[in-house]
Amino acid sequence: MRIDQDQLIEKLLDLTRQAKDSTNKFKELQPATVSFRPSPNEWSILECLEHLNLYGDYYLPEIETQLLKSEAIEETPYFKSGILGDYFVSAVKADNGKKMKALKYMDPSNLELSITTIDRFLKQLNTLESLLEQSRKVNLSKVKTAVTLSRFIKIRLGDTLRFLVYHNERHIVQAERVLKKISSEQREDNSLLDSSVNHGSRSSVIADGV
Repeated sequence: MRIDQDQLIEKLLDLTRQAKDSTNKFKELQPATVSFRPSPNEWSILECLEHLNLYGDYYLPEIETQLLKSEAIEETPYFKSGILGDYFVSAVKADNGKKMKALKYMDPSNLELSITTIDRFLKQLNTLESLLEQSRKVNLSKVKTAVTLSRFIKIRLGDTLRFLVYHNERHIVQAERVLKKISSEQREDNSLLDSSVNHGSRSSVIADGV
C-alpha cells in the first residue's frame, strides 16, 4: 500500500475519534451489561476493551520511544507499507471474517474487570490520538517498532499505527455485536413476559365470568 503520509494519519485519526465515540456509549451502560458474556466462549464488552488495553500497554510506550529517537522530516513523504506489516494489518481488520485466537498473555478472560476498564481504554485512545499527531513529524516508512510476538521483529511505524487502530476497530465492532445480542435477548424476554401477562389476564377474565 502506498499513500500520502498525512492522508494516512488523518484516516487513522478519524477512526480513533470514532472509537472514542463508541467507547463513550459503553460508559452509559450498566455494569451487569458490560460484564455479560453471551456464551462461555464469547468475551464480554469489558473483555473486548481490556484485550485492547493489553495491546496498548505494549504498543503505546513503544511508539512513543521510537518517536523520541527519530529525526524530524522537512517534507511529507509517501508511506509505503511493508510486507509483514501489511499482513498483520489485513489480519486484524474488522471486515476480515476469520476468527483469531488471542495470544495467551493478551487474553482477558480470567481477569477481574470493572467499569474502570472503559476509562483506561479511553485514556489510551487519547494517547494514541496524540501519538498520531506527533507521527506527522517523522518518516513512517523509515521508523521501525518492535511487535508483541518478538522484540527482534520490527515493522514500519506506519504499519504499527495502522495495526493498532484497525485492531481497536475490530474489537469495538465485536463489543457492539455483544451489545446487540444482549438487547435482542432482552427484547425476547420482554416479549415472553408480555405474552405471559396477557395470557394470564385473559384467563382471569374467563375465570371471573364463570
